[in-house]
Amino acid sequence: MVNLSTFDLNLLRVLDALLREGSTVGAGRRLGLSQPAVSAALGRLRHALGDPLFVRQGQGLVPTSFAAGLEAPLKAVLKDIEVVLTGPGHFDPAEARLDFRISGTDYFATMLMPKLGARLQKEAPWVRLQLVDLVPDHYIEAFDRQNVDLALLPTLPFPAWIEHEPLFHAEFAVIARSGHPALAATGVAPGEVVPMDLFCSLSHVLCSPDGRFHGLGDVALAREGRSRRVAMSVPVFEGVLQVVAASDLIALVPLDLAEHRAEAAGFTVYAPPVAALPPLLCMIWHRSHSGDPAHAWLRGVVRDILAPVVKRGEAPAGN
Repeated sequence: MVNLSTFDLNLLRVLDALLREGSTVGAGRRLGLSQPAVSAALGRLRHALGDPLFVRQGQGLVPTSFAAGLEAPLKAVLKDIEVVLTGPGHFDPAEARLDFRISGTDYFATMLMPKLGARLQKEAPWVRLQLVDLVPDHYIEAFDRQNVDLALLPTLPFPAWIEHEPLFHAEFAVIARSGHPALAATGVAPGEVVPMDLFCSLSHVLCSPDGRFHGLGDVALAREGRSRRVAMSVPVFEGVLQVVAASDLIALVPLDLAEHRAEAAGFTVYAPPVAALPPLLCMIWHRSHSGDPAHAWLRGVVRDILAPVVKRGEAPAGN
């Protein structure tokens, strides 16, 4: 166990820089130290923590499992210290010159970003936003490598350094091109339930950022002892809408997105024959940002814009 009474806390900054840069030269440049000074600090860290911490590979340093496990909590600790020492301060969105990066599927490109852009023009004209693609199974990498400030994704087992706020349950609808021959032949009207046998007999297109042919709809069908044929997967919902509008493939997509885009995209919205368990979508962020007034403002604006969707698929209290 490390004795904090004798441990030099400045070494934590060196360890953080080494983890970020992967070399003593890069760490020294980040900290304004010489390479020998960083190497000496690394030696002290190894002695104090009882671990090699890094293994040389070519011109760089590869962290050991122990060191890699320290990376996220170390960032949080250093950020907390910074907040303690500087205080939260005052945030004026009208004068702020900041960049925020949000990670989410292209669902949010349609249902969030246009309104968010309009709000920023009025309230925070100098704030810039980026929406970057999200693969839910790899969201931790997005926080680390893409410097994401806020992510929007289904509820997962989040690590302790993640804060999250439940938003809404995403309901799903069936979409098919207008005048779809099989649906027209059976007389299913817009908004009505697609018969199970017909739903399973038609070919489907699935939105999957990582190229899977299996989704929530398949889980729901399996509970009923049924299955479907997924003929295609595309990484974004806009691709699903385009495929459906131009073919006889059908799809399950979020209900509000389907209703928002149906008329312009040339497809019709129906009810599914089986209830897919609607995922609970969350807004998540690194806990080190929780007390940041600018970050709290961004979370509030996102929450306000998504409020109509939240009301429709309201998350249970206390989740």
